[in-house]
Amino acid sequence: MPPRKVFIATSNPGKLRDFAGATAGRKDLALESLPGFASLPAVEEDGETFEANARKKAAFYSVHADPALVLADDSGLEVVALNNAPGVRSARYAADDSPALQSLYSRLSADEANNQRLLRELANVPANKRSARFVSVLAVACQGSILQTFEGEVRGVILSAPRGEHGFGYDPLFYLPEIGKTTAELTPEEKAKVSHRGRAFRRFLEWYDRQP
Repeated sequence: MPPRKVFIATSNPGKLRDFAGATAGRKDLALESLPGFASLPAVEEDGETFEANARKKAAFYSVHADPALVLADDSGLEVVALNNAPGVRSARYAADDSPALQSLYSRLSADEANNQRLLRELANVPANKRSARFVSVLAVACQGSILQTFEGEVRGVILSAPRGEHGFGYDPLFYLPEIGKTTAELTPEEKAKVSHRGRAFRRFLEWYDRQP
């Protein structure tokens, strides 16, 4: 029997690598980017929580994949010293900065700009006060209806300089003390075992395996 297809509503190459790492070894499940995703309208991520945004995206995009299951993820970084910022604005953290500082980011990628703002905000915060967590919420939908949501998190520390060539987003700054590496120093398969997205996805797989 061919593997059942489940579509991911994203074109983010970093997220696609994360999901590929999380499905390694599964022969019954083919996880693919939603066909034609780039040509579909973007969903405004205006929810106040990761779950609200994930549900909104999954419901919208699943209408375009009838009758397959569609997964949508909303995720981000919460830093205790910054009152859990950047939170749901993680992907747009630098873009939300003051106009006076925008010139600092003009030659940087979005990820680099976000990391630069984070480092600046934490410049006077000592190492023992830099605790943070990555959060991911996955929503699965079919034909516009949400079937279930799944949350995962991983706790770590924000470094004062980036390390590692893998990953994306804040991965080069997010250090895992129990492993002794940043999430940017892990392979996709290693990252899937410990990451917020990997943990949320394993909860999805537990649900998926119970479905008739």
